[in-house]
Amino acid sequence: MPALSPRLVLMLTLPPLLWAGNAVVGRMTVPHVPPLLLNAIRWALVLLVLLVIGHRAIAGARNRADIAARWPYLALVGLLGVGAYNALQYVALTTSTPINVTLIAASMPLWMLLIGALFFAERPQRGQMVGAALSLAGVAVVLGRGDPLALAQVHFVQGDLFMLAAAASWSGYSWLLVRPPASMRGAARPQVTGTDGQPRTWEWHEFLLVQTLFGLLWAGGAAGVEALAWPRQPEWSIGVFAAIAYIVIGPSLVAYGLWGRAVAAVGPTTAGLFVNLTPLFAALLSTALLGEAPHLYHAAAFVLIVAGIVVSSKR
Repeated sequence: MPALSPRLVLMLTLPPLLWAGNAVVGRMTVPHVPPLLLNAIRWALVLLVLLVIGHRAIAGARNRADIAARWPYLALVGLLGVGAYNALQYVALTTSTPINVTLIAASMPLWMLLIGALFFAERPQRGQMVGAALSLAGVAVVLGRGDPLALAQVHFVQGDLFMLAAAASWSGYSWLLVRPPASMRGAARPQVTGTDGQPRTWEWHEFLLVQTLFGLLWAGGAAGVEALAWPRQPEWSIGVFAAIAYIVIGPSLVAYGLWGRAVAAVGPTTAGLFVNLTPLFAALLSTALLGEAPHLYHAAAFVLIVAGIVVSSKR
């Protein structure tokens, strides 16, 4: 693994900052735009940008046939990564705070272990189990609002439960990326013709384009159900348009691009430690923009979750 240069540190720090901003801006936007509609708009606009930079993945009958042959896998990763995770996060923000949402999201190592054991026959190691227990303790602190006795009769905030479901969705998505079917491994992966005329496999933005195409089917369908079951007219304004622009450019395109390059350089274990900056950034941004100051139990939860990640990453 290369040394963490200032450039790599910046590339690993900006995505958590942008993702924390997504939680805060989402909290500011969902009172004006229904959350499932917001998710559909976000990814529809992302798709327009990706069509410009990644159109080679779907250009030509052969490329489209390759995608059609792999549609069950691509539809599932589109559902979990694009259609479900961000939608559930925006729904969570209607009743929960950005600090709570990002702290619960930081418990993903626990869900990674559970899903790996249940669906991918991945036996967790002792250190991973200890780390997951610490992360779970951090989530419990958040859910109990810092009162251990309250856990026995905790009344879950609805948004916290939605965020737990979102964390499980993202964990399943992550496992599908690292354990894809044979048709998505190595030389069997779909290929496109590069600018030099030579075949190559998908780059990150081309794969994200295909995921977004499938994910938008789920996101658009969910937004349609939302419009029928819980009709609410969006309240458009300059502020809402600016928020959507930020969500599309920052947490989606810029963060994904920087993160993909940085993880390839330093590896997922080191990169994973930087993800846990997200709750810290969310606390600072919430205080500055929403006036939602963090409490002492948020700091305790943050320490427990980071400790869990550190223990899990040690051999």
